[in-house]
Amino acid sequence: MLRSSLVDLLTGPHGVDRFTELVEPTWTLGDARAKVVAVRRDTPRSVTLTLEPNHVFTGGQPLRAGQHVNLTVEVDGRRQMRCYSPANAENTRLVELTVGLHDGGTVSEHLYRNARPGMVVGLEAGGGDFVLPAVRPKRILFVSGGSGITPVLSMLRTLVAEGHHEQEGTEIAFLHYARSAEEACYRDELAELPASVRVLHGYTRTADAGDVTGRFGADHLAAAMPDADAVYVCGPPALVDAVRELRPDALWESFVPPVFEVPTEASGGRVTFADSAVEVTDDGRSLLEQAEAAGLKPQSGCRMGICHTCTRRKTSGAVKNLITGAVSTSVEEDVQICVTAPVGDVDVAL
Repeated sequence: MLRSSLVDLLTGPHGVDRFTELVEPTWTLGDARAKVVAVRRDTPRSVTLTLEPNHVFTGGQPLRAGQHVNLTVEVDGRRQMRCYSPANAENTRLVELTVGLHDGGTVSEHLYRNARPGMVVGLEAGGGDFVLPAVRPKRILFVSGGSGITPVLSMLRTLVAEGHHEQEGTEIAFLHYARSAEEACYRDELAELPASVRVLHGYTRTADAGDVTGRFGADHLAAAMPDADAVYVCGPPALVDAVRELRPDALWESFVPPVFEVPTEASGGRVTFADSAVEVTDDGRSLLEQAEAAGLKPQSGCRMGICHTCTRRKTSGAVKNLITGAVSTSVEEDVQICVTAPVGDVDVAL
């Protein structure tokens, strides 16, 4: 009887995964998951998770420093997905994520309050092109703000692990902004870096003594590295814009949601989510928000047009990109429904 029951379980509709996850939640053949093995709260507004992914995650292409992953966690009975950039160096077994606490942020508040060793989360390799080139530049300037430190710290850790900072003619500078010294992520680690890596701190909302004063400008660039071969910046849009004004060639990334311009008048068109046989009247919001308001639960991640998790096929109609303002009338195309609004009648495969 026991043998028969076991065979039924392993060959049933859920397969081997349902059995193995009863023993160890990360033992699955098809789902990328990770176990939280350590939790640190080094600042009042961040939590750092060290994750041990299962073989499904590590079996794919290894992440490059600066790329992001998609983390899934259940909050109040609903699965939530968000994008985070690991802070660990390339080619390391464990994944380190530092999540900044955002007031009203469903996932960040949940992780800050509830993350603990042994917790299991979904973890899928994401991607992104905010990465170091194969041939490393000689003179590199990293600029970050808040939790935007993680992708550039990953790059820095990778370079240090490679010994790049010790090569002749190489210079590395790291300029990080935080609201206060207390909230500066990785401050102790940055202080212990080799002397060949120049580190500067700036504090934007307190009188704490930093290496630079105020917000990024020409004087800060001059203090850090005015003639870098390559500049990488990640942080709030205002910081990214300020750096790119002086260094238009800077590679950049920002995980702060943009402020979308909602049309003053909704098109009033018919929005059809064909796979679900649901039809609504356009109210001007993104396709994702309108789908959710209609009771659908489409998969999504960053909700700002970065991770592509929410991409769906638009089969007819015109749509507007809420970030760029561009209107597309292509008959068949893939759109990111989190940053796309209908313009008239639209059919979406959802």
